[in-house]
Amino acid sequence: MSGALLEVRDLAVEVATRSGPARVVDNVTFAVRTGEVLGVVGESGCGKSMTMMSLLGLLPPGARVAGGTAEMDGRDLLALSGKELRAVRGGRVGMVFQDPMTSFNPVMRIGDQLAEGLRQHRGMSRAAAWRTAGELLAVVGIPGARERLASYPHELSGGMRQRVMIAMGISCHPPLLIADEPTTALDVTIQAQIVDVIRDLRAEMGMSIVWITHDLALIAGLADRIIVLYAGIVVEEAGVDDLYERPTHPYTGALLRSLPTLEETGAARLPSIAGSPPDPGRRPPGCPFAPRCALREARCETAVPPLMPVAPGASHRVACWVTGSGA
Repeated sequence: MSGALLEVRDLAVEVATRSGPARVVDNVTFAVRTGEVLGVVGESGCGKSMTMMSLLGLLPPGARVAGGTAEMDGRDLLALSGKELRAVRGGRVGMVFQDPMTSFNPVMRIGDQLAEGLRQHRGMSRAAAWRTAGELLAVVGIPGARERLASYPHELSGGMRQRVMIAMGISCHPPLLIADEPTTALDVTIQAQIVDVIRDLRAEMGMSIVWITHDLALIAGLADRIIVLYAGIVVEEAGVDDLYERPTHPYTGALLRSLPTLEETGAARLPSIAGSPPDPGRRPPGCPFAPRCALREARCETAVPPLMPVAPGASHRVACWVTGSGA
């Protein structure tokens, strides 16, 4: 994984349930290279957010990291103390959450919330942090940026709150930005604006970005590389062009077939994937996608396929007994 800014190996996350611990992320391995956009895609409940939240110590109560490493700057993030992780969050890794309204403090002005991170991580004075906060709001395209510093979160529209969240994420110039479905709650026009803002910031600042999404159409024009998660397992990894032109795992193919195209007349119903991802506490013994897969064979129901290159030396990897290199 030459040139990796972040290297995650064999990450496992468990959640406590009444029937015992349930594995929601299982032996996930990936890297984020310097300057690239990595898309993390899959249906809701497939472990996308849990994977990234675990790296920053942001797992919800009842969830814990059960194994693996996550190396960045020569340190394992999973082994850091709470104090050490607080220095990483915001300073080395920025975060843009899915719903900024639930992420902001509702009784603090926007300017104070932006300035807090600047003072903590960059050692700025109160005046300098406030001034820089205004500059950041201008960078992300908020009109009347300096006047908006005195606003409270509820006084801003959803699109403006998301822009403020982006400003907060980039405020300390982190080399890595994690965007957790940052456009899900926005209309299509505002979605496009937010994507353009992040794309421009990446070009200007040279950041690496992990973009978590279930929207394959959106990520197609943004990512350099994509990993597909299903039931907490990486089932396919490839460059964006390779993945869209030659999807190899049946799950990836089914996701892509469910996207509308310009050729659709509107009369035909889009294909859908029958069923839903398995309950983490009742994952099938073999390939987790087998119960929903039209190509399944007997071995798919008894053994989990390894993530392997589709051809010797290929960067395109897939975990499938039928369509993969082990077929």
